[in-house]
Order: sequence, then structure tokens, then C-alpha cells
Amino acid sequence: MTGTLFSLTFAVAAPFWALMILAPRWSWTARIVGSPLIVLPVLLIYAILVLPAFGRVLPVVTAPTLAGVRDLLGSVDGAAAAWAHLVGFDLFAGRWMWRDSRDRGMPALLMAPVLVLTILLGPLGLAVHLGLRAAWGRPAVTPSPGRGRPAVTPAAGPTA
Repeated sequence: MTGTLFSLTFAVAAPFWALMILAPRWSWTARIVGSPLIVLPVLLIYAILVLPAFGRVLPVVTAPTLAGVRDLLGSVDGAAAAWAHLVGFDLFAGRWMWRDSRDRGMPALLMAPVLVLTILLGPLGLAVHLGLRAAWGRPAVTPSPGRGRPAVTPAAGPTA
């Protein structure tokens, strides 16, 4: 069962990545990816993997040692749970990056490779996005008529 859950982990996240990368301006992408609940399938897999081993996992994460983490991740169950953990957080970060880039008016063609990098090497993709975000500038906030909260309009582009 662990092998099946491991294989299923990225398979349930891949459609959301595909929407953000291949159809970033499609109205349904905004509707679907707009919800943070897109990570729930991965989180469910993580829970299925971790909860039965909670007694073994808790001591490792509350008082981590290199040997303890190595031993946990060196097991099939530990590696599968770590994979679900990574995929879930990468998807959540990727979703934030995609939404942030849209708010800032960043080109989808600029973000596509950043999102692919995030899939492959999560923290490096996030670092690249944070760098682009700093160079791009802030989104313009204007009052949204009739909604009671400000609406974000894309910034004009990179600021010098």
C-alpha cells in the first residue's frame, strides 16, 4: 500500500501544477487553484502514511537528531511520508507563487519555468520567485466597487 500511496502522491498534485503552468490565464484555473484546498488530496495521503506510525514519527520531529531523521527517512514508510510532505508544501507554495505573480502582472511565460523549478527543487523555485517578486515591484491596490475590500490590479512591470 505504501508504494501505491507514494505513486499516487504526485499524481493527485500534477493536475493543479498543469493548470498553473499550461493554462495560467484560463478562468477555470483561477477558480480551481484559487482555493487552498487543492492540497487536501496530498494531505490526506500524508495523513494515511503518518498517522499509523505517529508513535515513531513524533519523537523524531519533536527532538530531531540527524541519526533519527536518517533512520525515519531510510524506511519505506518514512520516505513515502516525506515525499507527500514535500509535494504538499511545494504545491501550496507554488499556488501562492502563481497567485502572487498574477496579482503583480508577471508574465505567465516567466512564471512557468519558476513553477517547474518549484516542482523539482521547491526551495530554489521559491527563492527565484522571491527574487523576481522583489524586482517586479508591488501590485497596485485600488478600491473594488461594491465589494468592500480593495482589488489588486497588476503592476506596470519591473521597477528600476
